[in-house]
Amino acid sequence: MSADDCIFCKIAGGEIPAVRIYEDQVVVAFLDTGPVSDGHTLVIPRQHFKKFHDCPADLLAQIGSRLGKIAKAVSAAVSSDGYNVLCNNGRAAGQIVEHMHFHIIPRMAGDGVFDRWPSYSYEKGKAEQLAAKIRENL
Repeated sequence: MSADDCIFCKIAGGEIPAVRIYEDQVVVAFLDTGPVSDGHTLVIPRQHFKKFHDCPADLLAQIGSRLGKIAKAVSAAVSSDGYNVLCNNGRAAGQIVEHMHFHIIPRMAGDGVFDRWPSYSYEKGKAEQLAAKIRENL
């Protein structure tokens, strides 16, 4: 997907309406049209990057410096007990729009959202092997 075809680029550019809650020269934050909970907000960079690892570190820092402020405001507005900040990367991870973005999802105790974390234990020696492979790719 190119920036010309990107719905989030069009939202950032004002070509498509959105219920905006915050914007500046770096990011636009708006309510998700398919929320998981009340106040579910998307934070997008104005620049088009497909995935988190495609975005320059200095821009990630600028985005990150805004996420806390926006998350705090969203959480306060809906009186949530907590919130998730998520960034899905690739279709397998649930990324629908190929423009890097962050979800701020307000949470209430017992809301049933993400109520099961599918964790497991590594077989003996597998963690060390996997860590070595990851380090090779850094």
